[in-house]
Amino acid sequence: MPKTTQLTLTLTSKPGVLAQVAKALAGSEVNIQAICAPETGTAPGKVRLLVDDPARAVAALKAAKCRVGQEEALALTLENRPGALAEVAEKLARARVNIKCAYATTHGPGPALVVLTVSNVAKAETALAG
Repeated sequence: MPKTTQLTLTLTSKPGVLAQVAKALAGSEVNIQAICAPETGTAPGKVRLLVDDPARAVAALKAAKCRVGQEEALALTLENRPGALAEVAEKLARARVNIKCAYATTHGPGPALVVLTVSNVAKAETALAG
């Protein structure tokens, strides 16, 4: 199960903010692999990104005056079927690992990509390996 570096940006919800982030990354030839941008109203909110080159992305985002941080996350490839996520979440619950953030995508009959930010990555890896 691959650990990954997830970028976290604190952004205000207003027109053009996501365009600014995407343009900064595109200008540095950084590909966005996954994004979680929940609605926040007018208050600043967290946008989470998986990118193909975190170091280059951080430099590009800082140059664009974006507040950016990094955190460990898990990028899981799950079967695209009912119950696959439930099995993962139950294993983590039994190990007393909290899921702080989750986002996923599927396309067609292939596997699902699920990104989890958890309270303890090492403990989560152990729980999911068994």
